[in-house]
Amino acid sequence: MTGLPVSSLSAALAAVTLVALSLPVSFKRMELKVSVGDGGDEGLRRRIRAQGNFIEYAPMVLIVLALVEAGGGPPPVLWTLGVLLIAGRWLHAAGMLRGSQPLRGAGMLCTFACLLGGAALLTARFAAG
Repeated sequence: MTGLPVSSLSAALAAVTLVALSLPVSFKRMELKVSVGDGGDEGLRRRIRAQGNFIEYAPMVLIVLALVEAGGGPPPVLWTLGVLLIAGRWLHAAGMLRGSQPLRGAGMLCTFACLLGGAALLTARFAAG
């Protein structure tokens, strides 16, 4: 078993989430016969952005989470960061797909909290020597 259980589980959930966001993009592209761009279709545009936003944020959050965990971060804090990551990305994706600004906003707040919390922990560890 890996020495990074929180990061590993979070990465596994993120991988499944990425597939869940990518397949609808592919299926819609096939349906519309659009290989590049969104073809002016609002549904495809939302799917592309939900997938794209996930790809823009999830890797950095996973890196920060893994570094905090590798540095011996407290397990309750690590689990909180992992839950914030996954919940935040799911909320944001749901908001993108449904056109719900409150869901998108909640998702971004969770994601930013995870990024900033992890960054603070890494910075504190670095400053402590």
